[in-house]
Amino acid sequence: MTGHASRPALADTVWPAVPPGALVLVPVGSTEQHGPHLPLDTDTVVACSVARRVADALPPGPYGRPLVAPPLTYGASGEHADFPGTMSIGHEALHAVVVELARSLSLWAGRVVFVNGHGGNTAALDTALGLLRAEDHDAAWTGCEVPGGDAHAGRTETSVLLHLDPGRVRLDAAVAGDTRPLAVLLPDLMARGVRAVSPTGVLGDPAGASAEEGRRAMASMVSTTVRRITAWTVDDRGRLADPARPPSVSRSQGPNAGHP
Repeated sequence: MTGHASRPALADTVWPAVPPGALVLVPVGSTEQHGPHLPLDTDTVVACSVARRVADALPPGPYGRPLVAPPLTYGASGEHADFPGTMSIGHEALHAVVVELARSLSLWAGRVVFVNGHGGNTAALDTALGLLRAEDHDAAWTGCEVPGGDAHAGRTETSVLLHLDPGRVRLDAAVAGDTRPLAVLLPDLMARGVRAVSPTGVLGDPAGASAEEGRRAMASMVSTTVRRITAWTVDDRGRLADPARPPSVSRSQGPNAGHP
């Protein structure tokens, strides 16, 4: 993966070096099909990359530097279940994992932020973080979205992966899928799953994707997440609001504007 992160990963740290009260970022991804050209862990790669770069960009707090926890690599991906390779734990299990992780982290950490790379996780994160905040845990979540991005495995995600890990992108296998807006596709996606709408699993068109476009998209996701954490305005679902955007249009989805 290109780039670097100077902040230590929590998994590489020994316990005496973990600062009590630290801000902890927990990437949340998925293991699901991303068309014939992107790897199954695309959402996890994006969430981890955003979390690492955000930790690098944030200044040390009163309890030391931000830490990036190991990612949650399985999410709620039932809409992709008809594609081999997809592994989903569903909303109920994801909700339980997020709640118990945050309760555990609260024994020594300060704030906890779940950095989400898969839009299908939204419902579980909303209910989990709503419960956690009702229990007075200083926790929240935020999505990795690119305004105007296509829905799934299209130009946006392909560009981001070309920037982050180009050797894992199979451009020779990339094909266009259903390019209609997500709002139009959503009823069918909810009722019948992605395969019924797009046999290739692509919602969008990877054509024109580039590493430079991916670099700009990644920079946008990182700067948005830094703003949200710095402002720390949290709604009743535990979502961090973006102070640069009106709440009515602020969306917490996957690594594009409406990632299913």
